[in-house]
Amino acid sequence: MARYTGPVCRLCRTEQKKLFLKGERCKSDKCPLNKKRGAPGKDPKGRAGKRSEYGLQLREKQKLKRTYGMLEKQFRLTFDRALRMPGITGENLIQLLESRLDNVVFRMHLASSRSQARQLVSHGHFTVNGKPVNIPSYEIKPGDVIEVKEKSKKMIAIMDALKEVSKSGNYPWINLDIDTEKGTFVSYPERSAIVDLADVKEQLVVELYSR
Repeated sequence: MARYTGPVCRLCRTEQKKLFLKGERCKSDKCPLNKKRGAPGKDPKGRAGKRSEYGLQLREKQKLKRTYGMLEKQFRLTFDRALRMPGITGENLIQLLESRLDNVVFRMHLASSRSQARQLVSHGHFTVNGKPVNIPSYEIKPGDVIEVKEKSKKMIAIMDALKEVSKSGNYPWINLDIDTEKGTFVSYPERSAIVDLADVKEQLVVELYSR
C-alpha cells in the first residue's frame, strides 16, 4: 500500500492549515503552525504572491488529498467514481472520502489520527459487520457496524484515543458505544456537518480535474 512517509508537519506548513495529521500533537504548542512558522523551502515569502486560478484549484486538491492521507492515483480514482454518481460531484467526493474505513475509525475516536487509523486497520484490529477487514480504503455503507476485535480492546493507542470522546463528543452520523468499542455508520454525513472541512472548497477540485 503506497503512502506518504515524509514529515507530515511539513504538509500543514505548505497548506498553512492544520490538517490534524499527528493527533494530539496538532492541538499542542508543539504544532509548527502555533509557532507561526512559514511554508517550507527557500524564501517562502517570495512565493507568496497572488495565486492563479489553477494555483487555487491545485491547493484545494492538495489540502483535501493530504487531509485524508491519500496519494494522487487513489484520490483521482475516488474523484472519477464521484463523477459517475448522481448528484453534486463535490459532495459525492466528500462522502466517499468520509466513508473510507480508516476515516470512519478516526471519526469514531478509535484512533488519534487518520494515519494511526490506517495502521490499525492494516494490522487487522477491526471488524465490519462481524467480519475482519484490513483494507483502509474499504467503503463503509450506512448501517455497517465497526468494532474493535476482542483481543485488541485493551490496546493503549485505542484507549487513549477514546478519551477524546469526552472532550468533543460523537459525530452526528456515527453512533458509538464506548464500553463495547463498537460503532455504527448511521448515514453519509451532510456536507455542512463536517465542520473541520468548512474552509475546503471542493468545487475547485472538480474544476481542476475538469480542465
